[in-house]
Amino acid sequence: MNPLIIAHRGASGYLPEHTLPAKALAGVMGADYLEQDLVATADDELVVLHDIYLDRVTDVAACFPQRQRHDGRYYVRDFSLQELRTLNVRERVNADGSAVYPRRYPSCSGEFRIHTFAEEIKFIREFNAATGGAIGIYPEIKRPAWHQSEGVDITLQVLQQLALHGYRQHSDSVFIQCFDARELRRIRHELQCPLRLVQLTADNSRGESDTDYGDLASVAGLRQLAHTVDAIAPWIHQLYQREAGEAPGSTDLAQNARDAGLYVHPYTFRADELPAGFAAFDDLVRFFAFELQVDALFTDFPDRVAKVLSERHG
Repeated sequence: MNPLIIAHRGASGYLPEHTLPAKALAGVMGADYLEQDLVATADDELVVLHDIYLDRVTDVAACFPQRQRHDGRYYVRDFSLQELRTLNVRERVNADGSAVYPRRYPSCSGEFRIHTFAEEIKFIREFNAATGGAIGIYPEIKRPAWHQSEGVDITLQVLQQLALHGYRQHSDSVFIQCFDARELRRIRHELQCPLRLVQLTADNSRGESDTDYGDLASVAGLRQLAHTVDAIAPWIHQLYQREAGEAPGSTDLAQNARDAGLYVHPYTFRADELPAGFAAFDDLVRFFAFELQVDALFTDFPDRVAKVLSERHG
């Protein structure tokens, strides 16, 4: 069975990330799930943006030049939904203004806007009805501890929105993801959420949360994790190893996770950011899909993943 295709921020290899046009394109390209990163606004609305910051993906500095915090960043939490709707969403840039992915869609023309979680759920339902599809949702609760420090329990808001839109059973087409292991335990065991949960993992140096991902990735850590979540979503570099001059090989993580009863959903497969040891995007996908046999892949290029996966049935 082929792995699921998770459109990472939509078809973000082609159109600005987390915009509805990027989500529509991903649906047409064959994505099984669309990802929503969720952040709270000043008026406690949930909007779909990858970061708690605005300056790398919008024209906020030009529109609201005096609204940055002491660190020079513009925070979603400092703006109302009405204010956010006035911003143009663009391709992601670095701190110096240069494009993170120079060959991607460059426009900041006003054609791409910020939208809410509820609006995206409605869009997906209407898209499925129009196409006969069954695309699911894959929300990420961003920085829950930080949001708590800002006076909002973003986790409760996310779960309430999901219940309001009919996502209440483990079999429903939704995965909830988070980097914070403590928050996932709260969701499952304290809040009694029956939906499928996913533990995101990364290198500890990235500072995604205070979770120790090394401990989680151990055999004992994975077995313990399986009492809380249904899957792990590791950074792709955590799943393969490569000696100089040799072909990539598997680490033990994928097999250990499966032995613990967990699905494996690695991120992120980008045609314009190949990891060391892979000369072509198709080779990268084949290795993870056919050799490691992962259960899902997060990708900015859902059409290209779908094309590779079709080889198995070609």
